[in-house]
Amino acid sequence: MREATAKARFVRVSPLKARLVIDEIRGKPVTEARRILALSPKKASRLIRKVLDSAVANAQHSFELDEEKLSVVRAVVDEGPRLRRLNPRAFGRADIVRRPMAHITVVVAEKEE
Repeated sequence: MREATAKARFVRVSPLKARLVIDEIRGKPVTEARRILALSPKKASRLIRKVLDSAVANAQHSFELDEEKLSVVRAVVDEGPRLRRLNPRAFGRADIVRRPMAHITVVVAEKEE
């Protein structure tokens, strides 16, 4: 089974929020996954859609696979590094604000029948 992979690393979205979206498309055909992502109001859905489109393009270019037969075999969101920012507080103190990042991986392959 030939698989095509696409990754987006250091994406400025919370991994927890991105996993909510990625769980919706895992195991689905590509056409249905695109429809789900297009209708989702979440920021992560826009970013995941770009990775999905890239994986489909990789499958078409590298293996000459048919887009209609592709499905999302594996979809993972891993935690990336956190940006650390300072928020000034009273009496010269500071709070640390942690801005999370994520690594998004999507793997597509033709369905076995």
